[in-house]
Amino acid sequence: MENILKIQQIEKYYGSKSSLTKALDRISFEVDRGEFTAIMGASGSGKTTLLNCIATIDRVTAGNIFVEGKDITALKGNALNKFRREQLGFIFQDFNLLDTLTAYENIALALSIQNVPAKTIDQRVKKAAGDLDITEILNRYPYQMSGGQKQRVASARAIITEPKLVLADEPTGALDSKSARLLLERFSYLNRELGATILMVTHDSFTASYASRVIFIKDGKLFHEIRRGEDGRKAFFEKIIDVVTLLGGDVSDAL
Repeated sequence: MENILKIQQIEKYYGSKSSLTKALDRISFEVDRGEFTAIMGASGSGKTTLLNCIATIDRVTAGNIFVEGKDITALKGNALNKFRREQLGFIFQDFNLLDTLTAYENIALALSIQNVPAKTIDQRVKKAAGDLDITEILNRYPYQMSGGQKQRVASARAIITEPKLVLADEPTGALDSKSARLLLERFSYLNRELGATILMVTHDSFTASYASRVIFIKDGKLFHEIRRGEDGRKAFFEKIIDVVTLLGGDVSDAL
């Protein structure tokens, strides 16, 4: 398959010369188009730093990150802004919805910024809402929505521009178990039926079990990787638990 993301020997340091912390230590891996990949690791392992570097929120100290063959670590100014706007979709733990806009307006905003015609915006918003089962709440404001509904609105906003890569940072972290399950089922639908390429950071084994592949990070380094293959989700979950145990993760992170 064609790889859409290539991480090549990246390193990330924080601090000054007298007190350096190495957050990422020569990490390399690839993500194929249409793949649903989870990144797991204990708190402080470097998984969020890795996602932030891929999202261009943070800059690598060394190494390169390629999206569709383009080295995004070299992008600056308008080229960087264009890349973020057109090729990445972001889903955050705290939703990041604008309180003064309805669900419809929050989802449509990214397309409005790109000067997409109103008729096209309407069609795409309604399709994204249908895909994520939130059509009935499009006229509600964030304060009128449950946590699960907010996260599905945020997910619709992330996919509306048809990005090359959807990045999700602990997307179920603020949700109850029922809402988390509903969201993850919609992620699976977006991946399976719409071909969305998803890279998701999570500390939770249940959440990771919805992915087709899990990359484990420990102390800023790649520790292990497993693929779901023909396994059912329950069997894959058990394999994830086994690796989390080897990682020395807190039991509460694995349940």
